[in-house]
Amino acid sequence: MFIREIRIDRKGLEDAGSYVSKLPFIRFLQGDSLFLTAPVTFFVGENGSGKSTLLEAIAVTAGMNPEGGSGNFSFSTRESHSDLCQYMTLVRSAVSSTAHRWKDSYFLRAESFFNVATNIEEMDRLPAFSRKIIESYGGRSLHEQSHGESFFSLMVNRFGGNGLYILDEPEAALSPARQIAMLHLIRDLVKKGSQFLISTHSPILTALPDAVIYEFRETGLTEVRWEETENYILTKRFLSSPSYFLEED
Repeated sequence: MFIREIRIDRKGLEDAGSYVSKLPFIRFLQGDSLFLTAPVTFFVGENGSGKSTLLEAIAVTAGMNPEGGSGNFSFSTRESHSDLCQYMTLVRSAVSSTAHRWKDSYFLRAESFFNVATNIEEMDRLPAFSRKIIESYGGRSLHEQSHGESFFSLMVNRFGGNGLYILDEPEAALSPARQIAMLHLIRDLVKKGSQFLISTHSPILTALPDAVIYEFRETGLTEVRWEETENYILTKRFLSSPSYFLEED
């Protein structure tokens, strides 16, 4: 655990007239803080509920590039991130406040990973005395792999452990089998001292034992069990009776 609390200055957001202040997870945040109590925290909820907005702000506050990558990436194709990071403070756990800081970090955004892959190729074309960046990703161009292969290659080759990893809908390009394999990778990286913050629609990923799940609802963020998530309930109902959902009105 590197981060144990996320503090948000709600009054500052309101005074600034930020649209973020109107999102339910901000309006109903108890005590202006969100506490993280497990090495893996999932954020689930409907599209537009604020999952990506929250993760993006956490990543930027932690020193990562808003479009994805580590702190070593500084490219920008479009300034689109919210101002939430300006009103956010990350509180580290007692053991990591000074000597023990994450040694690795990465922000994976499914929607902009193409831009990260392009930036890697651009930087590798520049003269350098160190090895090429792509070597840390398995040595094969991410553009020469399928979307799913490149995602998986990132986790297998680039994530080294003792890191803070923020993943925004990583299941977007992964088959169910790859999602299950990803669960094993996450578990192994946790054993190597890593912390994950993940937004997802996948009932497969959220099945990870001992993870904490927060669901974005109209009443704010609510900690729920796996079986209580809307994604799990809806998927289970659909698999039990797909014809029910496909009947014409």
